[in-house]
Amino acid sequence: SVDASEAQSVPGFVCFISAKDVPGSNITGIAHDETVFAEDVVTCVGHIIGAVLADTQEHSRRAAKAVKIKYEELKPIVTIQEAIEKQSFLKSIKRIKKGDVKKGFEESDHILEGEMYLGGQEHFYLETHCTLAVPKGEDGEMELFVSTQNPMKTQEFAANALGVPSNRVVVRVKRMGGGFGGKETRSTVLTTAVVVAAFKTGRPVRCMLDRDEDMLISGGRHPFLGRYKVGFMKNGKVKSLEVSYYCNGGNSVDLSYGVMDRALLHLDNCYNIPNVSSVGIICKTNLPSNTAFRGFGGPQGMMIAECWMSDLARKCGLPPEEVRKLNLYHEGDLTHFNQKLEGFTLRRCWDECLSSSSYHARKKLIEEFNKQNRWKKRGMCIIPTKFGISFTIPFLNQAGALVHVYTDGSVLLTHGGTEMGQGLHTKMIQVASRTLGIPTSKIFISETSTNTVPNTSPTAASVSADINGMAVHNACQTILKRLEPIKQSNPKGSWEHWIKAAYEKCVSLSATGFYSIPNLGYDFEKNEGKPFCYFSYGVACSEVEIDCLTGDHKNIRTDIVMDVGTSLNPAIDIGQIEGAFVQGLGLFTMEELRYSPEGNLYTRGPGMYKIPAFGDIPTEFYVSLLRDCPNSKAVYSSKAVGEPPLFLSASVFYAIKDAIYSARKDSGVTEPFRLDSPATPERIRNACVDIFTKMCPSAEPGTFKPWSVRV
Repeated sequence: SVDASEAQSVPGFVCFISAKDVPGSNITGIAHDETVFAEDVVTCVGHIIGAVLADTQEHSRRAAKAVKIKYEELKPIVTIQEAIEKQSFLKSIKRIKKGDVKKGFEESDHILEGEMYLGGQEHFYLETHCTLAVPKGEDGEMELFVSTQNPMKTQEFAANALGVPSNRVVVRVKRMGGGFGGKETRSTVLTTAVVVAAFKTGRPVRCMLDRDEDMLISGGRHPFLGRYKVGFMKNGKVKSLEVSYYCNGGNSVDLSYGVMDRALLHLDNCYNIPNVSSVGIICKTNLPSNTAFRGFGGPQGMMIAECWMSDLARKCGLPPEEVRKLNLYHEGDLTHFNQKLEGFTLRRCWDECLSSSSYHARKKLIEEFNKQNRWKKRGMCIIPTKFGISFTIPFLNQAGALVHVYTDGSVLLTHGGTEMGQGLHTKMIQVASRTLGIPTSKIFISETSTNTVPNTSPTAASVSADINGMAVHNACQTILKRLEPIKQSNPKGSWEHWIKAAYEKCVSLSATGFYSIPNLGYDFEKNEGKPFCYFSYGVACSEVEIDCLTGDHKNIRTDIVMDVGTSLNPAIDIGQIEGAFVQGLGLFTMEELRYSPEGNLYTRGPGMYKIPAFGDIPTEFYVSLLRDCPNSKAVYSSKAVGEPPLFLSASVFYAIKDAIYSARKDSGVTEPFRLDSPATPERIRNACVDIFTKMCPSAEPGTFKPWSVRV
């Protein structure tokens, strides 16, 4: 029950709105399994029940605190483990099968079984979720200024909540202060509430979440549990793999199916596994719905692959880099989902990274260092990545563009992608400049809006430069075609002369462009089709030093070689690689979300939730782009770069694991051990088994009530 009577006495109070005030449908969400405002039952801590409107931000906060809510407590399901015990799963369970797994195990010399847990991650964009809704006062029109990666769904959900057609709602996005996937769908949770408030009052309404509210409400990266059984030969060659992935989806479907699809499609990382049996299960829990996050399930799928790969190398007593190289794909191989690898540059990246990092020479120095130091240990690891480029839902791989040329020769360009600091607008201006043959200074992008380019796909899946670039190219080509007769009559004229002449001859100087990636589509049941247009490849080598007594670690050096095709803008691409790597560094070594056993998030700000800072960047950090590798499948031979490099930071995680092996060896412990992600100081310290850890062993699960649980 909700009592908002005390809130009314707060100065500046305007009104309280809840589910009954929604003029259209209160049902929302990607799978129509969410509500704008909760009705009768809340399914997680952070579920929005209502909203308070006041004349200032401060007054609205005070009024919100005065609202009294009474709950009848229900028993929540919070962790993956609890969901497995209670069989709380989303209905659709995906599988990929290839070859004969049973026969593969029979032919193997060794069989290894294990599991790995990967924690979630908060997006921590600098600008939290933010919306301004301006009612236009007639015909149900509404103008929205939103920090979102997805103007189309924002428009659709807002129109649905207002009970008006989509043509009455205009969504504008100038730019975001970061997105990382967190504003692909979850921004609509706030936007629809603000729209309803603006409709009810007939006045502009603005809301920007505080950091603690944003972290509590908006969900993050899916935590994963991977269970594996791998069969392999004495030389390290993998024969057979059986793997089960469980992810914590939260209280609604959102994008969890897509995340799990991508995890299953990346369970091989870069390794040729002849026999595979895999299953992906999404746990439904009482947490805020988890959502898209840079990599979108790919890093989780690949991380578990590297876990069993590093353990089987230890079991064989062989150098991990040799075992990894032995299992790498070759040009023309089929993946476990039967897509042929064309333009497979990974082995070139691998050799170049080994060479530029002086891997073998430094490995000897590390061995020497570890012999001379008992409580400080160094480790090094080289990790490859292969990332599929495309939305796994085929129809999303489409984009539109609109080009206006004005009589002074200036060009206004609009496309379906949004700018969130990744440099997309810069790249689109470059594409238009190159196509039209004019300087970039003549081209301007004002914003992304639903009344210029309709039905846009979200700016996600790393494909935005590919698809929007082709749409821009297409629109510019239309303009050029119309200008051809004018150019032929005055070949030495300037761009401005041609445009003026075209206008005077009544030639249209406005054009739309459109592009969709052809021949995409994959069938999980039959294990056939083509889920990805192409793959981006990269290799990273990282060296770390751990303190065995405190569990602290230092990132000494990282070398990355990345295939980004023929880069549209090398400065942007190198920045994306560095940024993705450091974000992955947070995921795998620092950022840990802590929840109470009831599902209440403790880590609601930078005080308790540690994101990478300047000191966490590797002291020596070298990024190079692979040369002479044009990609025929994207605009101007470029490649996607947003998500693929993130997983390369797993090289730091496995370098830490390598250093821990050295510490354990000094204590006479040599068998493989489990290290879950993130590799926090506590986990590193406890893994370095020694006299001190034996003095204070960890308490047995079930013998105490934990203050926080691993979701």
